[in-house]
Amino acid sequence: MAGKTSCEFCAYYNYNEAYDDYECAVNLDEDDLARFMSGNDSNCAYFRFSDDYKIVEKQN
Repeated sequence: MAGKTSCEFCAYYNYNEAYDDYECAVNLDEDDLARFMSGNDSNCAYFRFSDDYKIVEKQN
């Protein structure tokens, strides 16, 4: 994944039961949303790798 990010691995990619679909939980501004919708920018500035081990570590 050199230089590219994938929504499936992002900590902000959550399942929405009401829509029965996954969505990004980050509130994007107008410019970021336009870049995302155009598909020209493959890197997300808000991407954070979802690390389940780190989450459990904070709970202990």
